[in-house]
Amino acid sequence: MSLPINPGRIQSTLRRFLDNEASGGLVLMAVAALAILTANSPLAEAYFHGLHVYIGPLSVQHWVNDALMALFFLLVGLEIKREMLDGQLSSWSRRILPGAAAAGGMLFPALIYVGLNLNHPEALRGWAIPTATDIAFALGVISLFGSRVPSSLKIFLAALAIIDDLGAVIVIALFYTGGLNLMALGGAAVVLAALYGLNRAKITALWPYLALGLVLWVLVFASGIHATLAGVMLALTIPLKPTPGAPEAQHAESPLHRLENALHKPVAFVIVPIFGFANAGVSLAGVSMDLFTEPLTMGIATGLMLGKLVGVVGTVALMVKLGLAHLPAKASWGQMIGTALLCGIGFTMSLFIGLLAFNDPAVQDHVKIGILIGSLISGVLGALFLAIFGRRGAKLAT
Repeated sequence: MSLPINPGRIQSTLRRFLDNEASGGLVLMAVAALAILTANSPLAEAYFHGLHVYIGPLSVQHWVNDALMALFFLLVGLEIKREMLDGQLSSWSRRILPGAAAAGGMLFPALIYVGLNLNHPEALRGWAIPTATDIAFALGVISLFGSRVPSSLKIFLAALAIIDDLGAVIVIALFYTGGLNLMALGGAAVVLAALYGLNRAKITALWPYLALGLVLWVLVFASGIHATLAGVMLALTIPLKPTPGAPEAQHAESPLHRLENALHKPVAFVIVPIFGFANAGVSLAGVSMDLFTEPLTMGIATGLMLGKLVGVVGTVALMVKLGLAHLPAKASWGQMIGTALLCGIGFTMSLFIGLLAFNDPAVQDHVKIGILIGSLISGVLGALFLAIFGRRGAKLAT
């Protein structure tokens, strides 16, 4: 299967990425608000019941979280591979600042969460929840400021979030995998080897990869590893470069670009909003102030708000002080602080990790509230900093 493309309308991959993610973030904001309103309206019973209706072997919520989100992770994997091999992260000089910032932005939230939950061992399983950054939400907010925020800072945020996604994928694979079915895992390894063989044979048609990818998803689902990771595995086998001598249309973009282009809008405007609507809804009935001071909720909210800020800004300051990197061009420290605060918007991936970490619906509600509080405050404060420093960022840049 070869997906249609129009070589005359090819844009910058990064520009397309930023546009789609930013617009998708604005849609996601609206959908998340709608989910919360629905969960606290007369439609609440139908909303929660509908998520647990079974269609075949899985409930609606599991089809969304395990199947549809595999396409989200496929896109994440494609973006990571492209940026690492042929984009903004293709050299160590380009990777070092967003890479270090992403590492700091994952470490400090985890430390804050663990510190607040040391006396609650049952909650420690959620340590990774505040480490994630929602790229769609963050870029959606920063896009509202247009030219007042330098493009270099938007690129930095996108690169940081991509590396953050890679870190989240690794965390899920290492720490949130259940008991393994070795037979299914062996079958997945065989399919992965076949996909690698297609890549080495320079097969540029997408249908063999997608067909084997479906088989891979079924086997990974049965193996005990979270099924969405099949999307990342498949992405790493999709060829990035077109085959010499291929038809002219295939010279315009590699198989990876064709698949990425085909997935961007459905993922940004359909799949992630569906996930957000299915998982953001939390009933606020009976919620008391005690909930907001509960270690689990506080750990998540504080990890997102303070941990991301300290981790990202502190790491960037250290890299600049040591002469290992420079601030993004034309960006000020005030704008960097605003961008770091936006990294505390952890919605999609944080929710995903939270659902893996805890099975109790009541605990999951506390997780959702912590994520919503932390993400909302981070987003508002980040927007305020960008609004204040956006007009005079050029004068303050160092």
